[in-house]
Amino acid sequence: HSITRESNSSSPLKIVYTPLHGVGQEFMKESFKTFGLNEFVSVPLQCKPDPEFPTVAFPNPEEGKSALDLAMKEADANGCSVILANDPDADRLACAEKRTDGSWYVFTGDELGAILGYVAFQNHLLKNPNSSVESLYMVSSTVSSKILKSIAKVEGFLAEECLTGFKWMANYAIRREAEGYKCLFAYEDAIGYMYGTRVLDKDGISAGGVLSEHASQLYGKGRTLYSYLEEVFSKYGYHVTNNSYFLCYEPETVKRIFGKLRNNGYPSSVGKFKITGVRDLTVGYDSSTPDNKCLLPTDPSCQMITFTFENGCVATLRTSGTEPKLKYYTEIIRRPGDTATKTSIKEELAELVKEMVTEFLQPEVNGLKPRPN
Repeated sequence: HSITRESNSSSPLKIVYTPLHGVGQEFMKESFKTFGLNEFVSVPLQCKPDPEFPTVAFPNPEEGKSALDLAMKEADANGCSVILANDPDADRLACAEKRTDGSWYVFTGDELGAILGYVAFQNHLLKNPNSSVESLYMVSSTVSSKILKSIAKVEGFLAEECLTGFKWMANYAIRREAEGYKCLFAYEDAIGYMYGTRVLDKDGISAGGVLSEHASQLYGKGRTLYSYLEEVFSKYGYHVTNNSYFLCYEPETVKRIFGKLRNNGYPSSVGKFKITGVRDLTVGYDSSTPDNKCLLPTDPSCQMITFTFENGCVATLRTSGTEPKLKYYTEIIRRPGDTATKTSIKEELAELVKEMVTEFLQPEVNGLKPRPN
C-alpha cells in the first residue's frame, strides 16, 4: 500500500498510538516499519493487552475523546500532532489531530472514510496512471456517508452501498472483482476500513499505516489531515453527518417505537422538515421504487427505517445487532457552489435531529438512556 516509503521518515510529523489495552501494539509497529515511517510514541499504560481495560470506561475509540484521554496527554507531553487508536482487536481505527489552539479534533468514521477513500483513489492513479477509472470500485454501508458515491460520480468509477457489516462489503467486493472491477476501498461509519482486498475485512492496522503515511506527507508540505478533508469536501460537496445512539434494554420498547412509525402509515414530516421518501428494510418497503420493494436485502429480525427529507437530509433509525443500542444516522449534502456555510448546514441538521429524536424516539416517555459522555 505504500506510495512514498523512501521519504516518509523525513516528515516532521510525530504520532501517538494506543491499542487501548488490546493486541495492536506490535502489529502497528511492524506496519510503521513497512511504510518506512518514524516510530510512534506509545501510551505506556495502554500498550500491553489487559482484559480489564483499567484506564478507560469503554475500550472503544469510536466513543471519541473519552477513550483517548491518555493518548492526548501523551501527545501533548511529546509534541505530537496526530493520534491513532485501535480497538482491542485492532480491526477499527480512530484518529485525532491537534488544532492550532491546542485542542484536539477527533475525526468521525465518515470523515476518515472520506480521507482514506480519496487517498485510495489518488494513490491508485499515481501507481497506475494509464489505468481505466471506469473499472475502479468502492463500497460502503448504507448508514455511512454518501461521500464515496459523490467522488465516484465526479471521477467516473463505481461506488455502491450495502447492508451494515463487512461480510456484506467484502462479498460485494469479491463479486465486483469477478466482474472485472478493482476494489480500492470499503468502509462503514463505525471506524471500520478495508483498504484494498488483501484483507477482506475491516483492518485497523493497514488503514493506520496508509493514514500515517499520508499524514506524514501532508505535514512535510505544511498541511494537515483536516485541511485535506476540507479539500475533499470543497471538490465533492460538504457531507455533514450527525450520528449517535440511545441505550434501550427493553426489546418491547424498541418494537413499540418502530411499530408506531410504520403501523399508522409512515410519518410525512418531522417538525418543519418534510419527508419525501421512506425505506423500511425490516418489512421490505421502499417508496422510491416502482413496485415499492427494497433493492437491498431485508431482515425482519432487525429494525431499520430510512427517511429522505425535502432538504436533502437522509436519516436512518436502526437497532444494533450486538448491543442494546437504538442508533440514528443523519447526513446533509451540499454540492460545490452551494452558498450555505458549513456552520449553517450543521445547525440545520442539528435542528432536524432534535425534532426527530423528540417525535420518533421520545426518550423520556420510552425510558431511553442517552449516549454516555
